[in-house]
Parts: sequence; C-alpha cells; structure tokens
Amino acid sequence: MSLDIASFSKDYLNRLHTAHKKVDLDRVAEVIDLLMGAYENDKQILIFGNGGAAANASHFAADLGKGTLGRRYKGDKRFRVTSLTDNITTLTAYANDLSFEDIFVQQLRNLLNPGDLVIAITGSGNSPNVLKAIEYAKKKGALTIGFLGFKTGGKAARLVDHAIIIQSDHYGIIEDTCTVLHHLITDCLTKLKAESDGNEESRLS
Repeated sequence: MSLDIASFSKDYLNRLHTAHKKVDLDRVAEVIDLLMGAYENDKQILIFGNGGAAANASHFAADLGKGTLGRRYKGDKRFRVTSLTDNITTLTAYANDLSFEDIFVQQLRNLLNPGDLVIAITGSGNSPNVLKAIEYAKKKGALTIGFLGFKTGGKAARLVDHAIIIQSDHYGIIEDTCTVLHHLITDCLTKLKAESDGNEESRLS
C-alpha cells in the first residue's frame, strides 16, 4: 500500500486543528446571543443545508431542542427549533412539483414569522436552494445566520446578517468544525438557559 495511513491521518487532524484555531470566537458569541434572544422572545429557529450540512442541520436542531434542556424535562419553555431537512415527504414533493431550489424556501413560506432566526449551513455558500431561502427570510424580516466555509463563505456570506466562516477548503473539515461549533454553542446555551429559567425549573425536574 503506497498511502501512509498514519501520516495521512495526522495531516487531516492537523488541518482540522488549524481550522478550529482560526474560528472567530467573537462571531460565535454573536450567534449565541442571537439564539438566546430567540429563546427569550419565543421566536422560531429554522435550520437547513444540503448533504452533510443537512445532517448537521438535523443534529444541531436536536441539540438545541433537547440538549439545552440539561435533563430538566418538565419545564415548558424550550427552544422552538425545526430542521427543514427532516421531512422527506415535503422535500421531495416540492422538488418534484417545483424544483430542488424551492425545497427550503417553500417550507419557510409555511413557517416563517418576522423576527424568527434562520440558520443556513453550507460549505460553499453558493447552493441555490440555500441562497433562495436566505433571500426570502431577509425579505420577511427574519434574522439570518450562516455557517459557511471555503475561507470566503461564497455568496451566502454577503447575504446573511451574521456569518461564521470556516477557514478550510475541505468539505469534511468544514463539516467537522461546524459540528464542534454546534456542540460548543449548545453547551453554552444550556448554561445560559438554566440561568434564565432560574431555580424553579430545576426543582420541577
């Protein structure tokens, strides 16, 4: 075998570590503040992406909706979060009847209200269905966040209100870094939510 797997693995992890070190933590703090604001003001959080980013959208939605509870399951106040990637019937119906570019924007037409928070996850930042959804969200008065990659964030970086851009041109490293950031954000929000809810909810659990 010509490939040195140990060296290849070490190089991948080194590149991943470099991408992590280059994350703008001030931008991460901004996103945490926006998410906490959505929680406190009872606004929806709607998340979407394609391919690996679709999986990240589903994972992030689960973490925000359940992970932030910190095992305090009896309290009624929770993050109102939905991943637009999770309904295969709806996705394929819009793709079939309209186009793949419409799979997210048409769902936003059903769900979005002014002041809601829309999160787009896209490595290239150039996916037409993602861009179309961001444009619609902004037109309807939603706040928009992008988890982007390829060092520039593509077209999405110029559209969203707040962008976290991963400094890598490798899809795997971009998606890995997004997952780490989503866990970081969820962990922070879990603590902020507990403080916001006060001790009463903790006693109820």
